[in-house]
Amino acid sequence: MVQMTMQVPDELAKRIEPISMWVPTILELSLIGFKTLATTTASEVIEFLSQNPSPQDVLNYHVSDKGQARLQRLLTLNEAGQLSEDETAELDELHKLEHVVVMLKARIMQEGK
Repeated sequence: MVQMTMQVPDELAKRIEPISMWVPTILELSLIGFKTLATTTASEVIEFLSQNPSPQDVLNYHVSDKGQARLQRLLTLNEAGQLSEDETAELDELHKLEHVVVMLKARIMQEGK
């Protein structure tokens, strides 16, 4: 792992400090480059992490019922071969988001051992 040092304004540093353990994940989510309705779910995850959840809170975390319903709809359409191009892109972005969350949970579980 690479350690990075960066300069940020004092006010931003005060806001980042309490959530410092989540900053790498928040940055990773930001770099995915969401361009579809998946931004709603990504924003939800980033908002959750910005509340400085405990590791147990993260392990228990699931996106909202609305986000889960949207994913289920896309999966159903995909299974039926009826996804539009935009919906295919959205499903891809949601898979990337899910991967980040799963990897974060796996890291927490590994560190807890």
